Amino acid sequence: MPHETRTPDGYVLSDEAARFDRERAHGWIAGETYWAPGIPKALFDKSLDNSLVLGAYAPDGAMVAMARVVTDRATFGWICDVFVSEAHRGKRLGKAMMAYLRDHPDMQGVRRLHLATRYAHGLYAQYGFVPLTAPDNWMEIRGRGYL
Repeated sequence: MPHETRTPDGYVLSDEAARFDRERAHGWIAGETYWAPGIPKALFDKSLDNSLVLGAYAPDGAMVAMARVVTDRATFGWICDVFVSEAHRGKRLGKAMMAYLRDHPDMQGVRRLHLATRYAHGLYAQYGFVPLTAPDNWMEIRGRGYL
């Protein structure tokens, strides 16, 4: 069942899959981000299919921001693909999306929530994010897939 909330400015935040504008979201992530430039549409769609996906909609109904959580909805989540379109930046949508994800029914009880950011540490710290507890325990494989 979709979860929805409204901001004081009239934006609607929703995880309703049918409402989410995949074309617009792909344009943002593939064309305007430092973390996934050029990601193929099919790969991006697969990532959406396997995640909790949030769209933020302006009062006119247009999707103006998004976020995605890769999660098992029980123990772990990774917040990624947080993006606010340029015309709607500075309107507290990043904060609204973080509050939405914090309060989302599927995120209750999750023991560990991660994210990575190059620029927005201050935003995420407001929601309890801190540097990794034991970064030396983490490993990764890079350069696979479309990279």
